[in-house]
Order: sequence, then C-alpha cells, then structure tokens
Amino acid sequence: MAAQGLTTPASPLVPSPTLLEPYSPPTTGILSYLPTSWVPYAELVRLDKPTGTYYLFLPCLFSTLLAAPLATPVAPPLAVLGTSLLFFSGALIMRGAGCSINDFWDRKLDPHVARTRHRPIARGAITPQAALVFTGFQCLAGLGILLQFPLSCLYYGIPSLCLVVMYPLAKRVTYYPQVVLGFAFSWGAIMGFPALGVDLLASTPALTAAACLYGSNIAWTVLYDMIYAHMDIKDDKKAGIKSIALKHDAETKKVLSGLAVVQVGLLAAAGTAAGAGPAFFVGSCGGAALSLAWMIKRVNLKSVKDCWWWFVNGCWITGGVIAAGMGLDYVLAYLKDPTEVVGQSKKLAE
Repeated sequence: MAAQGLTTPASPLVPSPTLLEPYSPPTTGILSYLPTSWVPYAELVRLDKPTGTYYLFLPCLFSTLLAAPLATPVAPPLAVLGTSLLFFSGALIMRGAGCSINDFWDRKLDPHVARTRHRPIARGAITPQAALVFTGFQCLAGLGILLQFPLSCLYYGIPSLCLVVMYPLAKRVTYYPQVVLGFAFSWGAIMGFPALGVDLLASTPALTAAACLYGSNIAWTVLYDMIYAHMDIKDDKKAGIKSIALKHDAETKKVLSGLAVVQVGLLAAAGTAAGAGPAFFVGSCGGAALSLAWMIKRVNLKSVKDCWWWFVNGCWITGGVIAAGMGLDYVLAYLKDPTEVVGQSKKLAE
C-alpha cells in the first residue's frame, strides 16, 4: 500500500508512480486550519466536500416538511426546525461514517483511480484498523443523535446501517451500485414521519406518502450519482469497478430522463397521498421537473469539471425547489384554522 501515493509498485492499471503527482497537504480551505494529525481523518469524512452531507440531509428535510401537516395537531415551526437540525447533525455524522466504510472497502481500488488515489487509507495516512475504530466512534455518535428522536425512530433508523455497509461491496458485483446507494441515502425520506409522531403503521395515507417519497429520492440519487460516476468512467473501466455510467454510457441522457420522470411522478404521488396543496405540486413537482430537464440537457458528460459542477449545484437547484414548495405548503397548512387542519389530519389517519 502506497505512502503518499508514491511507492506503489508499477501496475498495468495506473501510470508509473514517477508520473503521478505526490500528495500535497491542503493549504487552503477548512482543512488547512486543522492540526496536521487531524487532516487525514477530516479527509476521510470529506469534511471539505459537504455536498454528500446535503444529499443525505435533504430526504430527511423533505419527509419532515411533508409529515408536518399530518401530525395531530400540525407540527409547530419550532418542532419542524428542531427536527430538521437534528437530522442535519445526523446526516453530517453518518455521511462521514459512510465515507469511512466506503474507503475501508475500497482501499485496494482507490489507488487505481486518479480522483481517489490520495484518499487517506489508500495512501497509507490512516491504517485500516484505525479507520475501523474511528468508524465505530462515528456510529456511536450517530446513535446518540438518533436517541434524541422518539423511540420509534430507532427501529426505523437502524436498518439503514446495513445499506451503508452494502454499497461499497455492490460496485464489485453489479453495474448498479447507485441503486444500493439510493436505498441508503434516501432512508431519511421515511424518518421524518415517526420523528414528528406520525405513526406510519396506523395511517395508510402517511405510509403511502412515505413509500412514494422514498422511491422518488431513490430515483434522484441514481440520477445525480450517474452524473457523478461519469467523472471516473475511464479509470473505473481500467480498474474493473462497475457503475451504471459504464453500463449505459451510450444512452446516459435517456436513462437520466427516465429517472427524472420516475422521480417527479413518485413525488407527485407522495403529495397526493399526503393531501398536499397547490404550492407543493407547482413548487416542488413543477420546480423539480424544470430543474432536472435543464440539468440533463446542459450537462456535458465528457467533462469531469462539468459533471462535478452539476453534481454540486444540482443538490441546491433541484433539492432547493422541492424543499421550498414543501415548506410553503406546510406554512399555508399551519396558518389554516387549527380545527380544520386537525380534522384533515384525523381524516387522513383513518
């Protein structure tokens, strides 16, 4: 295993080590302010690349906003805000744990991909054993966050850990590891309901809404991660790493379009089941459809820089309009006559 990416024996999968640039410690950004011994662990959890945290958090936010009007009585703004902040804390910690697990499994693959060969385990800055111990502490911290929610959230949340562990292994056996990632990253689309006291097992509309929202977020995850996978498509092919981008390289935009249709369709189905109003359908569904169409048309899949730009900014463009529509719909529901809203919630719970 390479130290600083320089001592790996010559491999047919990568250029000669003498042709590779050595690892350079960060001199700008948040990592440059940390003690030197902390930097590898900050790199391991992608502290300087927070987009993954946002993508993990957004399904939690969506489900919180969609569930809030279904609570009896309608969840007050402070409860929605507090729940959202807890979810963000959990997303920050568990995304880091997921990255640690991913890099542990990929420690022999990462040196063969230009973008990942300087990751801390791959370059020898963190031993696999130390990474496992660190991951254990992250999981315990995540459990501490989970215990701040109602007890039912514990039963809903723990199964997601299995999906987090499965994703790095999926790329070894299937061209669709992004689907497994979708199941893991979208789990928060379910969690907002029990977090606000909405019993999914006692309410068919709420359960239907949660299931449709979960499916919608799975489609979105596969969509944005397919664009992300195009950044590594050449190296992945040489290293034998499977991805949906490799499998459908020639028809990627058709696949992306199909995923967008599924995403928006299931999002609309979730809103219908939850009894959402016009703000949701116009803002969230309409906004998502327009933003996705724009992204799919404009993204240059042959450009690593362009794929990265759309991966980062698509999070805020599409995720932002969905959240804004849901947020407005929630505010309008909260401002209604309380007796009317409570009566509607009880009717949906029957």
